[in-house]
Amino acid sequence: MTGRPAPAVLLPSLRAWLGLIAALAALVVVVLGVLYAGHSEPGTVDRWIIQPTADSVRPPWRNVALATDFLGEPAGAAMLVVTAVAGCLLLRRPRAAVLIVAGVGMTVATTTLLKSLVGRTIHGDDNLSYPSGHTAFFTALALMVALLATGRLGLGRTAGASFVLAAALVAGAAMGWAQVALGAHYPTDVLGGWCTALAVTPATAWLVDRIADRLVDRMADAGRRERR
Repeated sequence: MTGRPAPAVLLPSLRAWLGLIAALAALVVVVLGVLYAGHSEPGTVDRWIIQPTADSVRPPWRNVALATDFLGEPAGAAMLVVTAVAGCLLLRRPRAAVLIVAGVGMTVATTTLLKSLVGRTIHGDDNLSYPSGHTAFFTALALMVALLATGRLGLGRTAGASFVLAAALVAGAAMGWAQVALGAHYPTDVLGGWCTALAVTPATAWLVDRIADRLVDRMADAGRRERR
């Protein structure tokens, strides 16, 4: 906690660990982006995992993949974000609600920018694929919810870091599987999307805390001046 009226969304005990992970994740995003810039075919790693240019699952698993994919579509994503923000407000965690909105916005903006810069495509020149926006969004949302839960549960550094990373891994694996199974992305696109979330979310959480703390300080200073 920060010792101020509103608890931090990025606990001090997790900042160093998540900062290191964010830096490594950003490096992976850049390396993969350089390797696959302008490509329109699966790479060696992609072919080793699965042939991602054709649907690889049938009912009932295909229905599971489609349902998971929906959660990354605009309607499904909006539903999840509204639910998460409402939950934060009900728990009286407005700073966490701000993080949800800011985190999703930063993640979507980053993946959109990277897709244009890298220019990797799948199923035609109009379908930019790197990194996977669905995977990045779902992982980022899971990370932010896990950060809130870590603070609410009072988890320590080791338990908190493990919980947050486990949430990111489960969410990224679920959405990544759906994207590859439906032929919407190459496996390395999914890895890039997952790492994008790991890089962007901690940075956004730190920024939200920093801005919020400064606003609290200014309000406190203004209150002291009024009382003089």
